Amino acid sequence: MAHLARLVGAAVVLHLILIQPNHPAAMTWGALWLFPLELPVILFGLVALGRGRAGFAVRGVLVAALIVIAVLKGADHGMFTAFGRGFNVVGDLPLIGAGVRLLLGSVGVAVTFGAVLMAALGLAGAAVLAWWATGVWARVRIAWPWRAVSGAAAVLAGALAVAEIGQAMYRWPLPFDPPGAAFTARVGAERVNQVRTTLAELRLFAATAATDPFAAADTVLDRIDRDVLIVFVESYGRASLDIPLYADLHRATLADGAARLAELGLTTRSGFVASPTRGGQSWLAHATFANGLWINDQPRYRAALVSGRETLFHIAARSGFRTAAVMPQITLPWPEADVMGFDTVLAAAGLGYRGLPFNWVTMPDQFTLTALDRLLRSGQGDGRPLFAQVVLASSHAPWVPVPDLVPWGDVGDGRIFDAMAMAGDPPDVVWRDRDRVRAQYRLSIDYALRTVIDYAARHADDPPLIFVVGDHQAAGFVALDDRPDVPVHVIGPADLVDRVADWGWTRGMIPAPETSVVPMDRMRDRLLRAFSTAPSDGAAG
Repeated sequence: MAHLARLVGAAVVLHLILIQPNHPAAMTWGALWLFPLELPVILFGLVALGRGRAGFAVRGVLVAALIVIAVLKGADHGMFTAFGRGFNVVGDLPLIGAGVRLLLGSVGVAVTFGAVLMAALGLAGAAVLAWWATGVWARVRIAWPWRAVSGAAAVLAGALAVAEIGQAMYRWPLPFDPPGAAFTARVGAERVNQVRTTLAELRLFAATAATDPFAAADTVLDRIDRDVLIVFVESYGRASLDIPLYADLHRATLADGAARLAELGLTTRSGFVASPTRGGQSWLAHATFANGLWINDQPRYRAALVSGRETLFHIAARSGFRTAAVMPQITLPWPEADVMGFDTVLAAAGLGYRGLPFNWVTMPDQFTLTALDRLLRSGQGDGRPLFAQVVLASSHAPWVPVPDLVPWGDVGDGRIFDAMAMAGDPPDVVWRDRDRVRAQYRLSIDYALRTVIDYAARHADDPPLIFVVGDHQAAGFVALDDRPDVPVHVIGPADLVDRVADWGWTRGMIPAPETSVVPMDRMRDRLLRAFSTAPSDGAAG
């Protein structure tokens, strides 16, 4: 009886490992009743091989494969939760370190260490249980003829599993529907396909990057006679305009802002673009906008860096602008900036902030824009206009606490924000309740929008041309909107802003719902054509 209980317990352990879901939507009690077609293959195979050297080696390979695929499923789950896509083994490994740094800045060392330790212990526990479970079935004692029968059963079950994988992945026409799913084996097969497909896509991407209609264009951006600011607002997506929880506040802020700017003589137009990422990896959106290439994963990002393609900032530099990047969240070395076309890079340490951080967010947006003026726009430089990428971070997770505007003349070195940085509950408290997380996100986006509008109004007498771009939607459980669309606003003098009139964008700061959504990779060339007198024939096409 005890032996039978061990067999059943071991089978249940393997069953639970095999049915582990890789998507949040599959985390239901119903998943427990799914039948993994790999289970009979494993059980019959272990019985057939027995306890010999071959059986021992197969157990080792099997357990290692199960744990590796379990890790991949966990990575998928995390990526679907945060970014709305699965894990890419070719390019997403660096995100592990980025995720740990985000946790450190959001919830502190102790909680981060505890989370990493629990994950490691859980993985080790799963490996031990899998080794025990396979050992229980490998020790089943039956006569040799029955071992042969068990082996034949394993082969037949394996053929059924392969057929199900072929039906699911390649639409093989089968005369029957398999009684279960070989989901774990399919995850492994999909990763093999993913590596092959990603490498093929990278070869095509490299060829596309080498073809640039503006590579030899002259008289580019010559219609602009002032500073140009490409301002990215973190996690600002279409949810702010369409999801009632956010739209009631954000639409009012945008409408009031458009009216205020119009009274000061500024013109605004707004539209939508489709971001290459959701939930995070803002640098993919920045690179897509600057390169005019669809950069939706880390391999493409790296390929773009080494392609030699001119970014928007390279072109601006050879057209007579000073170029710069203002990046308050860059706290580590950023060597790739050397090939992005920036004359000057102001990371967190170079902006002069002496106040307290807002958890992971290093400084409030108002300080970032104040530093932009102080270091790059207030009589600085050699007389050439500025063309800068400015990344605002106050609306980055964990959205706790949210700063507020202070008189611009009082910003100083940032210590005026210290009381705000210490206010309210910490992230580890707020993030226990998704409704509270959404409420904080709502306030943080509103702060970012009010800050940008206030900055534009402050410079209305000598306005720069400002493009305000959402980098991506927030994670799905926060945005409550799975679309990749993000708003874009153009703010500046009428003669410049109206050069984008043929884009079909709406006057004001609230784009019409029917406005066409343009992929973000088209923005570089659109901008270059709109503000250039006579680009080369190839660029004008």
